[in-house]
Amino acid sequence: MSSQTTSGAQRLKRLIPRLRGKRIGVLGDLMLDRYLWGTASRLSPEAAVPVVDFVEQSECLGGAGNVAANLAALGARVECFGTIGNDEPGAATRNCLRAANIADKGVLTDPRRVTIVKTRIIARHQQIVRVDHERREPLRKETEERLLRSLFAALKHLDALVLSDYDKGLITDNFAERVLSACHQLRVAVFVKPKTSRLYAYRGARAIVCNAKEAGFFVTRSLSDEKSAEEAGRALLAHFGCSAVLITRGEKGMSLIEESSPRSLHVPATGFEVTYARVGQPGVDRGATGRQVFDVTGAGDTVLSVLALAAAAGAPLPDAAILANTAAGVAVSKLGTATVTPAELTRALDEI
Repeated sequence: MSSQTTSGAQRLKRLIPRLRGKRIGVLGDLMLDRYLWGTASRLSPEAAVPVVDFVEQSECLGGAGNVAANLAALGARVECFGTIGNDEPGAATRNCLRAANIADKGVLTDPRRVTIVKTRIIARHQQIVRVDHERREPLRKETEERLLRSLFAALKHLDALVLSDYDKGLITDNFAERVLSACHQLRVAVFVKPKTSRLYAYRGARAIVCNAKEAGFFVTRSLSDEKSAEEAGRALLAHFGCSAVLITRGEKGMSLIEESSPRSLHVPATGFEVTYARVGQPGVDRGATGRQVFDVTGAGDTVLSVLALAAAAGAPLPDAAILANTAAGVAVSKLGTATVTPAELTRALDEI
């Protein structure tokens, strides 16, 4: 380990305690991630699929809720804004928010909507199938105005806002523009996970976070190497009118492109892919670098949340991106939607 790497890790470790207590708002599509765990030792006689013997059920926050959960796990004071249905999954979602100590005053119950649920059936540490229960129609005007009033009242005491758009009907072009405008007036930095159906609605964001596939869709070409990633990032800076673009690139790490910097920053990946068969086995080949990757569910949410929280705590975006990359490496080493604690993040920095 070089002295430069060591000093960088120490600087990031000193940042972790400063994350606690920052007030972060999360606006977006709330979901419930439901897991049905079981065992599978035989195939169905009806079709070539495994028969899963049910063992237990668990659930946690998904979508924008997972972003909020990541922030809360790192000690932020989180306020969530979104909608749920007047149904059992909606009640479960609200229970999960409260259990995570996330303020849910801005989460509106709309009896005309259904709560989005993603149900995953898992056996032998393998996801067998996922069933999505959702509808994507836009919010009713009345609900939209209530949600905006709640958000605007909270903005004045927020250190940052995360906008997590999963294209489920909550965020429209006009809605996003009104939110970004209000944040600009109050000088609240906005960090956005965009959807490909909207290209110009996030103008003025502090940073846009997207994966390589999404970035490639925006610029209509694939991102094959560092040069193409930087070119895509520069194009997206202009498209979104934002200060920075962070492109997550899986095993190739991530690329940070800032309007104020002539050069992009490449952050190497901290994880490497292994099969589910390795789950529970002790150790890995010590000749390899990085951390075992069991499940990439929600890794982008981890990157978005840590980037926003670190920046709100005063970190320059390059440091915030490196910390976010480290956190994502921890998250993907866990099976299922997962959060990262300050202690886990500190230990991961020790391994750099």
